[in-house]
Amino acid sequence: MADTKSKGFRTVSDSGKDKMEYQRQIQEHRMNVLKRIIVATVTILLLVGGTALYMSLRLYTDYDLRASAERSDTKATQFKEFQSNILKYSNDGASYTGHDNEMIWNQTYEMSNPTVDICGGYLVIYDKKGKDIYILNKKGLLHNIETNHPITQVSIAAQGTIAVLMDNQSRGLLSLYDKEGNVLVNGAIHSEKGGYPVAIALSDDGIKLGVSILNVKEGVVKSTLAFYNFGTVGENAIDHMVSVTTYDDMFIPELDFVSEEYMLAIADTGIMVFEGTQTPKEAARIEFMEEVKSVFHNKNYIGVISANNDEEIHNIIRIYDLKGKKVMEESTDVEYSRAELLSSNEVCIANRTICDIYTIRGVYKFHYEFEEELYSVISGGSALNYTFILDGITEQVRLK
Repeated sequence: MADTKSKGFRTVSDSGKDKMEYQRQIQEHRMNVLKRIIVATVTILLLVGGTALYMSLRLYTDYDLRASAERSDTKATQFKEFQSNILKYSNDGASYTGHDNEMIWNQTYEMSNPTVDICGGYLVIYDKKGKDIYILNKKGLLHNIETNHPITQVSIAAQGTIAVLMDNQSRGLLSLYDKEGNVLVNGAIHSEKGGYPVAIALSDDGIKLGVSILNVKEGVVKSTLAFYNFGTVGENAIDHMVSVTTYDDMFIPELDFVSEEYMLAIADTGIMVFEGTQTPKEAARIEFMEEVKSVFHNKNYIGVISANNDEEIHNIIRIYDLKGKKVMEESTDVEYSRAELLSSNEVCIANRTICDIYTIRGVYKFHYEFEEELYSVISGGSALNYTFILDGITEQVRLK
């Protein structure tokens, strides 16, 4: 028999002490691996977070052109975003195109003062002070209506119902139509205290109607704000009128339901926010403290631009939420001609050649001076993508 000791073999001990040492080494190795994973993860998160923070706070002054399409429009053409595409309209017709200028539909008409109202997937184009109304959606014309009296204003709901305020010399007339042009409601609008209706707003659900009535007697201005409900709540009310409030020393020329629940009443002294699903009540008020140059809004926020006495800083931009809380205040020296809240909830201040964009939290995001005349800016669905509608060309871009 061979001697195993001469081969250099050793007997491995399986004592408890050796097992504990082996387990300690495994645990130590696992901890080292875990530490390396944690360090690597934190480093990646810091890099990603830092990059995201830098991207969200930086000022962009240029862009990459992703696609462009040439157009031939008249100087009178106006542009609006509708269902993620572009609505173009002028005195002799309207067209609906993609961002690549590919035609979706075209509608001809003749109007002296074409005016547009949009809600959800429906839009109405009407001739202000004329008699023509066109109800459309993203597929094209649904119905056209010719009224018997000059049109003061048309407001459309999310299912295509429209409210039409007309001028009949000594009184205002109101008609409600469905999207097929059938008359739903017809009658005169008046206040017990007299006056003349100057603005209307139809809620997104087509049930509530706000009417602003102006009354001027012996140099004293008063406005009456009446709410009508054409649902079950208003069935037992006289003429469906569920509330009426008179405001002294106030002119309210503009109303707008921004949802089924919220309506804005824009007056010469401030903005009132009304809230309620059936009978809206005043829930917040934004008082004008300085000379106001512009008021603009979307479904979520209200913008006010006020004059500033500082010669270097011409304007103050303030943004409020629908509760009346101020969420942004910034100054600008741009002599602007347009101010709007984009669908991305960003603030766009522009003139013929300059465009400034701010985030809703006040970050100065973009500044650019164009060689061509700028007509419109449309957000492109992501943080850095936009569509610029310029003279003769539409550009799809990404900020850089």
